[in-house]
Amino acid sequence: MAEVKLAVLGGSGAGKSALAVRFLTRRFIGEYASNAECIYTKHLCLDGRQIHLEIYDPCSQPQRGKLSLTDELHWADGFIIVYDISDRASFAFAKALLYRIRESHIGACKKMVESSVFLVGNKQDLCHMREVGWDEGQKLAIDNKCQFCELSAAEHYQEVVAMFMKVLRNITSNFKAKEKRRPSGSKSMAKLINNVFGKRRKSV
Repeated sequence: MAEVKLAVLGGSGAGKSALAVRFLTRRFIGEYASNAECIYTKHLCLDGRQIHLEIYDPCSQPQRGKLSLTDELHWADGFIIVYDISDRASFAFAKALLYRIRESHIGACKKMVESSVFLVGNKQDLCHMREVGWDEGQKLAIDNKCQFCELSAAEHYQEVVAMFMKVLRNITSNFKAKEKRRPSGSKSMAKLINNVFGKRRKSV
């Protein structure tokens, strides 16, 4: 069984948790505790292949100050970067996240950046309050060699599922292309990741 680790990142209120829970349970929940981080786990079948999926949903990340993704970059096989189309500050934060990911993968891991990072403009149902244009999101994705879509976690369940499945297919394709995963044999690294991400696990 393949193991896939996916980090869903974005600024406070962008809808990270809503997207993850919508995909995993079909339910939409509008508000979440912003000080709680957890890893959701789920077994699913992708194109006939059994997948053990872990989705890391961090507590709200500060949109100001130094941005550090050291633990996430070591842990995750792929990233979904979320912003709120009605909040320009969240778009600026998504841009900073993409820059940090791209910066860390310059050179040897360029392909991972191209195929395993997805930029999502959430809250399309708030189009009447839009502050970030679709073309701005598309340009940011092109500049960072990642994929892009706009959707609404509240209203577009099928689009949420399609986006997650596309990310998962890209990640598993990378596994096949590399013929082996990122090394995970280091006991010290395993202990570090467990300490950082093992606080709250939810199986759905």
